[in-house]
Amino acid sequence: MTEPTINFSRFYERACKRKGGEKAMLARMPRIASLSELKQLDDRDVLSTITRCIFRAGFVWRIIEAKWPGFEEAFKNFVPLYWQQVPPEVLEELSKDQRIVRNPQKINTVPANARMIVEVSEQYSSFGQFLGQWPSAQQAELLHYIKKNGSRLGGITPQYVLRELGWDGFILSSDVVTALTNHNLMDASPTSQKGLKQAQAAFNHWHQKTRLPYSHLSRILSYSVGD
Repeated sequence: MTEPTINFSRFYERACKRKGGEKAMLARMPRIASLSELKQLDDRDVLSTITRCIFRAGFVWRIIEAKWPGFEEAFKNFVPLYWQQVPPEVLEELSKDQRIVRNPQKINTVPANARMIVEVSEQYSSFGQFLGQWPSAQQAELLHYIKKNGSRLGGITPQYVLRELGWDGFILSSDVVTALTNHNLMDASPTSQKGLKQAQAAFNHWHQKTRLPYSHLSRILSYSVGD
């Protein structure tokens, strides 16, 4: 694919029109954490966020959100150092725990993702410090790293994880993918490395031209789709 030639103002103006004007549209932009806030992220919050996004994938979000206090109790506040080497019987008991959604496959992701966080923290002091040093212009590579080293962190799930943590990045939602494909900016699956790199190239170009955050570019692009 070639570098995008379409001016992002086209998407911006359409998003404003569809969301009741510029002020109303901008009020819907996602919050982006400052570098200081990212570096101060607690590894427990990172594991909690990863687990919440994994459980929400393919499930009714509101059910997971309503039960989340029970998840925090059942998983003992998601301390990575504990969960990276948790005994198998603990995981087995969790699969019977009525405080959570009892999905053994998703429960079993917690130790693997805890190990990823611990290993990163051993090198960077914390997972937040690691994220703080990773540029948004290389999100595709970050997603590849998370997928390779984590569990059930392929597809769109890690993009939601990063957004929840406040890291500035795009989300390839169905509307964003539609906008990219409609304008010949993506011709590969959004879950493939080729598709991710095509999306990255488009967002890098628009960021350089507009200086808008990647998260905002992504949200605006999604708002531009539809009648």
